[in-house]
Amino acid sequence: MTQAPTLIQLDTLAVGKSGTVVHVAPGNYEDGHDLARRLMELGFVPGERIRMLKRGMPGGEPLAIKVGNATFALRRFEAALISIQPE
Repeated sequence: MTQAPTLIQLDTLAVGKSGTVVHVAPGNYEDGHDLARRLMELGFVPGERIRMLKRGMPGGEPLAIKVGNATFALRRFEAALISIQPE
């Protein structure tokens, strides 16, 4: 019997840990712009490997995330839309 992989939201990934994007949930900014589309355009697409580089202080925002060869700063609510399989 195989177990389904454990998925977590990107905003809960520990600093220095890596994972693979599995899903980006739909979401909108307050002005109505499609947040999931923006995240996918930045490279947060299923199958892409990511790494949590750093959390800002105080409050842990923004999150510095490495995707491919690029580094992005995400707010916690943005990162919460991204489901990953941790390594």
